[in-house]
Amino acid sequence: MAEVRTPARPDFSSRVIHWQTANGRHDLPWQQTRDAYRIWLAEIMLQQTRVHTVIPYFERFLERFPSLEALAAAPLDSVLELWSGLGYYARARNLHRCAQSIVSGPGGSFSADPDANVRLPGIGRSTAAAISVFAFGRRAAILDGNVKRVLARCFGLAGGVSKAQNGREMWALAESLLPEVSVEAYTQGMMDLGAAVCRRQKPACDACPLQSICVACREGRQAELPTRAARRALPERSNRLLLLSDGSRVLLQRRPPSGIWGGLLSLPELNGESVESFALRQGCRLLDTQAMPPITHLFYSFPPDHAGTALRRRNQQPAGRRGRLGMAGTGGCGQRSLADANQEVAAVATARALIRRDSPAALPWRAAAAGLAPSRPPYRTCVVAGRMPILPIAKRPKAIPQARVTKPAVQPA
Repeated sequence: MAEVRTPARPDFSSRVIHWQTANGRHDLPWQQTRDAYRIWLAEIMLQQTRVHTVIPYFERFLERFPSLEALAAAPLDSVLELWSGLGYYARARNLHRCAQSIVSGPGGSFSADPDANVRLPGIGRSTAAAISVFAFGRRAAILDGNVKRVLARCFGLAGGVSKAQNGREMWALAESLLPEVSVEAYTQGMMDLGAAVCRRQKPACDACPLQSICVACREGRQAELPTRAARRALPERSNRLLLLSDGSRVLLQRRPPSGIWGGLLSLPELNGESVESFALRQGCRLLDTQAMPPITHLFYSFPPDHAGTALRRRNQQPAGRRGRLGMAGTGGCGQRSLADANQEVAAVATARALIRRDSPAALPWRAAAAGLAPSRPPYRTCVVAGRMPILPIAKRPKAIPQARVTKPAVQPA
C-alpha cells in the first residue's frame, strides 16, 4: 500500500458527521433502535446486497422471528425459506447457528465488546464493530466495501505488497480516524458516503464533504482507486435438472448442507443418469417427457447452464421419500427454500403450462415482464405476464397424507 497521505486528518470525522446529519439516511427500518438483534440481522443481510433489496426481507424476517430466541428455536428450513432469493445462503445458516450459540451461552444476548462478538458464527470484524457501535454506542471502526472505497480514494491508497498487509494498514487508518463523540453518526456517514456519493462508478464528487481533501479527486484517480484485483476467468458447469410433476406437485431434493445452495430444496440433478432410470428408482411411471430450453444462471463463483427436462408421471409415492426427496405442491414451491436457478426452471415450466395453474394455490412468483429473461443478482425470477392456457399433464392425484402443501407467501416485488 502506498504511503498514506492525510492532508486534513483532524477534521476528517467532523466533515463526515456534519454531512450525515444533514444528508445521510435516517429512516431505514434498522435505524433509531438499540436492539442488537435487529442491527445484527440488518448487517448480515446487507452483506453483498443492496438496501432496497434487503428492506422487504428484513421486515418479513422480523415478523416471523421477532426475537433472537424465536430465531434460535426455529427450524433451519424455515430460516432458509425466508432467505430464499437473497443469495449467499451460508449467511442464513450462520445466522441460525449464531442465534443458537448466543441463546445457549452465558447472558443469552450480544456483548458490547466487538472482540467477543467476532467469535460468533458468521460475524466478522466489521459486523462485530457495527453491532457495538449502533447497539451499545461503543467506539469501534468498521471497514466494509463502501468504507474501504472512501478511505482509498480520500487518502490515495493504492495496492501494496500483500493483501494481508493492505488490510492491516487500512484497519489502522480506519481506527485512527474514529471520533471521540458521535461515533454512530460517523459510522453511518461513512457507509452512506460510500453507497450514495463515493460510488464505484460515477462518484458524485461535487456533493462529497471530503472533496477538498480527497487525493483521488485532486489527481483525477477516482476510476483507478481503490485498486481492484484482476478478475479470474469463471469456469462453466452444466447440469441437467428434472422437473418431475404429476400435475399438482413437483419432486424436490434436499441438497447437502455445504456447497452451492447448501441445505436448500432443489430439482433433482441427473448426473449422467437417464430420465427413465431416475423415475423408475423413485417409483414413478412416466407418461411423457419434454425437453425444456436451457437456462444460464450466473454465480459469482461459476456460471452453470441448466438444461431442464419436464416429466409427466403417474401418481405413485416416490421411493426416495424416506431420504432427501419429497413432494411439494406447486402452490408452495416459490416460497419454500428453493434454490434460485431452480425457480427459473420452474418459471419456464409454468410459462409453458407444464405445471397446472388452475389451482387456488397458484405459483406465487410475480409477473415481472412480458417475456422470460435470465436472472441477475440477487437472482430474481422473471415470469411472463398475463394468463396462459392450462394444459393438464396428468389426472389430479388423490390426496396423499404424507405430502405437505404449503401456502404461498408474499414475494418481494
